[in-house]
Formats: sequence, structure tokens, C-alpha cells
Amino acid sequence: MDTPHALFESDLPSLERLARGKVRDIYAIDDEHLLIVTTDRISAFDVVLPDPIPGKGAVLTALSRFWFERLRHIVPNHLADRPLADVLPDPAERAQVEGRALVVRRLAPLPVEAIARGYIIGSGWKDYQANGSICGIPLPAGLRQADRLPEPIFTPSTKAAVGEHDENVAFETVAGQLGAERAAAVRETTLRLYTEAADYAREHGIIIADTKFEFGLDHDGTLVWIDEALTPDSSRFWPADAYQPGGSPPSFDKQFVRDYLETLDWDKTAPAPHLPAEIIERTAEKYREAQRRLGAG
Repeated sequence: MDTPHALFESDLPSLERLARGKVRDIYAIDDEHLLIVTTDRISAFDVVLPDPIPGKGAVLTALSRFWFERLRHIVPNHLADRPLADVLPDPAERAQVEGRALVVRRLAPLPVEAIARGYIIGSGWKDYQANGSICGIPLPAGLRQADRLPEPIFTPSTKAAVGEHDENVAFETVAGQLGAERAAAVRETTLRLYTEAADYAREHGIIIADTKFEFGLDHDGTLVWIDEALTPDSSRFWPADAYQPGGSPPSFDKQFVRDYLETLDWDKTAPAPHLPAEIIERTAEKYREAQRRLGAG
């Protein structure tokens, strides 16, 4: 399943693998730290596809490092100051995941996906068409698909298990789960991160239409940014020079793969169909172009 230039699944016998997500393999280092390996797997419609996208994991890792460092003045993140060689002394194991592994602090994740939207697209567009609002937030009438919203909005969702679908929920649902004060902090932090990142990206030729954040708590109950940071997997990246509302814009993210899959007779449940070589190559190039434009390594 692996190719010479793609990693579908990591294999690190010296560490205990705790979980295998849609894209990431997570290993235990000790009681305080984890190793997160970003593979070249790609998912669409919450289903992992059988074909990896070569180099994708390295791009996502570089982008996450870039944003974690750039936005650390807003909220702490989970990166730990430990070199990979300290965690994986075996050169063969280290070579397998070099450039696609992060040593992070172990934190208690919050049971919510924190989504910021600056444009109306995807499930938000479907909700708006149905009832004129997203996650209970009323929006102006007459918006077109991919229109910029009057201001960014916080539209949380549940965290779904692998193979299941996330569900948009109202802010009140999050407040019921986390408590009003913590829910407000998550909303404020989400919108600050999105706004600053979107301003930077726009100056570099990319529109971040929306993005998903995940947060955890440290031992002191401090809110910490975890998982990934403003990548093409967790966000919709549109080329600013090709943006046109009224349809689904071209993208630097996996929307390209979703659009291809929509042309197939597939019921969006596992097993997923194989991707043609052309789709794989063009998707890999889109990820690399996003990294280049943002100046992220």
C-alpha cells in the first residue's frame, strides 16, 4: 500500500501506538508526551481513501508548525521542545517519519470541533439554504454560495468517530458541555486565530474560507491549541486570484478530491474507490502550492 514516496501507515515498534485516525498515527512516548505522525492518508466524507497523496503529511506538518509558532501569542499550543532523535534513537524508525512527526504534550481534548467560517460554503451553505442560518446564527438573506460573510462566525460541531459524520450544533450545546465561560473562551480564541490567519493568508494569495480547530486542557485547566493548525485538511484554502462567489471555488485543499468523488457512483461509505494517478498528482501539487504561497518551509 505504501509507495517509495508516500507513507500510508507508520510502523514504530519502539513506541506503543495509541490510535490511528483518518490521517494521523499517535504513539505514546511517556506519561507527559505523545508522538503524532502525519501520514499521507487522505479522507473524504469521513472515509479514509485507499490511496495516499505523496508528501501530503510533510506539508501538513510544516504548515502546522508554521501556524503554531506564528499564532502562539493568542493561545498556547501542544508542541513540546524535544528533538525527534530523543524520542526515536533508531535511525531507521526516525527516517520513516522525519519531517512528518511532532512531539507534543499529552492533554485532555475538549469534545468539540471549533469551526470558524468567513465564507458560506459546504455544510454551512446547505444549512443556510434550508433555514437562513448556520448553527442557529441568522444570516442576511440573498447570500450566494461562497459569499464572504459580514463577519466570521463560530459554528461548532460534534467530534465524530472514524467512519461517522460530524454534526453542526448551536453554541448553547457547547456551553452545556463545557460550561458557559469555557465555551465563550473557545469561541473567542477560535475567531481570533481565524481572523489573524485569514488576514495573513489573504496577503499571500490564499483565502481561508473556513477552518477547524481543536483544543485541550493542561493540568492547570489552561486552554491549549492541539491537533493540526490551519492546514488544507482542516480548512478550505481558495486561490484569491481565482475567487468568484456563486459556486464552489477552485481550492488548494481536498475539496478537489471531494469534487472528483462526487462524479462517481459511490455511496460515501467504506470502502472508498481508488483515485486515478492524475487526481493524486494534482492533489499533491495543490498541497505543495498552498505551502509555497504561505511561506511555510
